[in-house]
Parts: sequence; structure tokens; C-alpha cells
Amino acid sequence: MFKGEYNHTIDAKGRLIIPSKFRELLGEDFVITKGLDHCLSVYPKTEWEKFEEKLNQLPMTNKAARKFVRANLSGASSCELDKQGRILVPGVLREYASLDKEVAVIGVSNRVEIWSKDLWEAYINDEEEDMDSLAEQMEDLGF
Repeated sequence: MFKGEYNHTIDAKGRLIIPSKFRELLGEDFVITKGLDHCLSVYPKTEWEKFEEKLNQLPMTNKAARKFVRANLSGASSCELDKQGRILVPGVLREYASLDKEVAVIGVSNRVEIWSKDLWEAYINDEEEDMDSLAEQMEDLGF
């Protein structure tokens, strides 16, 4: 299970160090793609296969389903760690997530998310202001 928050930098070539605690869980072969809220999602191969299977089950006759599948698969890229524990984040994904220099790498249960540090801080600040409402919504979902 991925958990925790780590601050790193992405270099001019688009290389990003993956926190050591996440490297073992990701394995040798994993997938990076566009996530929700303008972050990137990084899935271990087994989790990606589960996610991809769910995408394949969506009805292609549904416009929202087609859009969701395209958004997730068009940006998907296989990744491998280099000897320094870095990945190369494709340019199209760096642009989508507004990754410039400072990034937040967070664990979210079955995946890792990569955020622009500024976007992550804005997201967290917005969520903290609305925590009571969020808690009520989770109660409605049975949590």
C-alpha cells in the first residue's frame, strides 16, 4: 500500500526521483498516466492491469465513458527506474500536470500520484477548508 508525501524536484530533462519507499512496491515495470485533478497517476503493473480491465468494460456507446478511456490511455506510458531511482516523465504528461521544478509525490493506496507542488498545496488548502462537508459525504458512502 502506498502512503505518505514526499517533496522532490524534476530536472530539465523531465527526470524525477521516485521515493525509495515506493520503488519496491512499484516493481520493475509500471505505468504512468494522466490522473484526476491534474496530477499524474503511477500504477504498479498488476494494479494497472486491473484498472485497464475496468476501462475495457466501459460501454463505448457512452460518450463520457469514451472520453474517460481516451484520457487515461492516451497519456499512458510504461516506465522503468534508472540506476538512480528516477523515471523520465514524458513531456505531454509534464505539461498536463503543470510539472515545472518542485513536485509532491504522494502515496494513495494502490497508486502513486505526482503533483505540481503549487497545485498540491492549493488542493490541500481547499480540502482542509471543506473537511466537515467532505466527512459528511464519506458518511453517505458508508465510511
